[in-house]
Amino acid sequence: MKGSVIALDQFQGREAAARMVDGRLVDLLIAADDDTLAPETLCRGKLGRPVKGLGGAFVDLPGGQSGFLRQTKGLRPGMSLLVQVTGWAESGKALPLGTRLMFKSRYAIITPDAPGLNVSRQIDDPARHAELSQLAQDAMSGADPALGLILRSACEGADDDDILADIAQMRDLAEAVLVDTEGAPEILVDAPSPHLAAWRDWPEPDTLDDTTGSFSRHDVTEAIELLLQPETGLPNGASMVIEPTRALIAVDVNTGPDTSPAAGLKANIACVRDLPRQLRLRGIGGQIVIDFAPFPKKERQILEQSLRAAFRNDGRDVSLAGWTPLGNFELTRKRDRMPLKLMLR
Repeated sequence: MKGSVIALDQFQGREAAARMVDGRLVDLLIAADDDTLAPETLCRGKLGRPVKGLGGAFVDLPGGQSGFLRQTKGLRPGMSLLVQVTGWAESGKALPLGTRLMFKSRYAIITPDAPGLNVSRQIDDPARHAELSQLAQDAMSGADPALGLILRSACEGADDDDILADIAQMRDLAEAVLVDTEGAPEILVDAPSPHLAAWRDWPEPDTLDDTTGSFSRHDVTEAIELLLQPETGLPNGASMVIEPTRALIAVDVNTGPDTSPAAGLKANIACVRDLPRQLRLRGIGGQIVIDFAPFPKKERQILEQSLRAAFRNDGRDVSLAGWTPLGNFELTRKRDRMPLKLMLR
């Protein structure tokens, strides 16, 4: 099926959203357990004592959970503070936290302690950029100077009244939360549900299917089942195997039946192009080691360029570390989602 589709449905009793482009699953959101503090959850917490050697301190969170905060300069143990969950943590580890808060909606992001009025760089029409800059000034008139505003790329074709309403809602929420600093640990702003996050972050689709059974109609269920398998196919019979271990994520590339001189390079480039999508859909992050199919060492630069382009388009927090002495490639990717296998086990 050509075009883009957003399907809003339930999967194994959980709220879920999927984005398909030309019949291919490109993004997937599934609700976590109710007692899990998902990324973007904004809480009031209680700071513990600094931990020597770790460069931070543990924070008591709602529900008896614990988080770890690295930016503790100027903070004292026992004080209440506002923190936001910035990622997922492995079982038994503290949730990563940050004190740089964001109040995010479809058109606007309010950024406390990061002043300034900014418009997305993806809006390259000078006239529309100027209109949005003026709109931002009008909407933030009289606000606390410490509050910043970012107008997102969705503003380009949006109605100005809708943008102003969105800014006002996020500004009111931020101002209410920022003064609620005293008291026991408590959730102040929940993370967005999959349906809300799909509306907020995904581009406008050609087709929106929000009726029961949409996952089956658009082959999302079948695509999820494939994601639960370690091996995924690549063009020309090649494949890659993605296997999470406790220490790292191992990616192995195989050429399959192709025996041409360029088989290794073709399989490796295909892996690189699809890897960001696979990691995103599987909810995988942390240290990643790629064991590429055999290829001439002189062609490493081609793969490096492909890696940079692929992960630049992915928009995630990724660091490309480089080649190991054994010829593997290492990178790190932020754990911004719960692993799909853990969620659906």
